[in-house]
Amino acid sequence: MTYVVVENCIKCKYMDCVEVCPVDCFYEGENMLVINPDECIDCGVCEPECPAEAIKPDTEPGLEKWLKLNAEMSPAWPNITIKRESPSDAKEFDGKPGKFDAYFSKEPGEGD
Repeated sequence: MTYVVVENCIKCKYMDCVEVCPVDCFYEGENMLVINPDECIDCGVCEPECPAEAIKPDTEPGLEKWLKLNAEMSPAWPNITIKRESPSDAKEFDGKPGKFDAYFSKEPGEGD
């Protein structure tokens, strides 16, 4: 089992999760984070820290797309271990449906 970041992180990117991760397996894209499934130790401490509830265990049904995306993007994006400010409009996007098709970016974020 591993944990995966799902659609609701897009345009929210709160980053509370990166501070508690004991193995630093989060990677930063322009407008979302992902977890490297090969580095995740399945401890689960990140899941309750996410205000957007955008981190799920891969045992939940229907997350195949997100597991694949996390695995594909984590090697391409920089590692992030320090919480920074979330986007100023994050609350406006929290819970908004259809964010992947409308807003997902493959561009990397800043990282540490």
